Amino acid sequence: MFPSRLTGAYTIDPAHSRFGFVARHAMVTKVRGSIPVHEATTSLDAANPAASTVHVVLDVAGIQTGSQIRDGHLRTGDFLDAATHPHITFDSTAVKHVDGDGFEVTGQLTIRGVTRQITFPLEYTGTAVDAQGLTRVGFEGSTVINRKDFGITYNAALETGGVMISDKITLEFDLSAVKTTQA
Repeated sequence: MFPSRLTGAYTIDPAHSRFGFVARHAMVTKVRGSIPVHEATTSLDAANPAASTVHVVLDVAGIQTGSQIRDGHLRTGDFLDAATHPHITFDSTAVKHVDGDGFEVTGQLTIRGVTRQITFPLEYTGTAVDAQGLTRVGFEGSTVINRKDFGITYNAALETGGVMISDKITLEFDLSAVKTTQA
């Protein structure tokens, strides 16, 4: 659990945070990528973790996997449809302290205009005061979603059997949040 002095509002620092994903490619390897933060805030309540909140908006046009061709394809209507749905959003509806530094966050994830409730574990990784005197907190976690649940159905059959892209996508979160106000 995080110390009571950390109660307050925070802005997630996009330069020191990563919202990533992992998909199995061609049934044999994994492709990793990230989507940049457009805006993200959180409010922490150490005395009552259930009163904590998380709000994240990701910029689909900025997706990066290390391949410009793949990134361009992921922005099309075959996948994330950035022209019509420029953002992926998450808004928490519940935060639960599980044990020690572990939390469970439930909320509404919207991808391609489709909203589904997800729950994922999030671990508090520590606190630091940076060189500018700002209080930072860290969290990390991951969860698995099915991309078809969000209307992303594009795929290609392989000659050897199976498909080009896995249905299961792992979402990864490494967050650094900077305190903006006291409780």
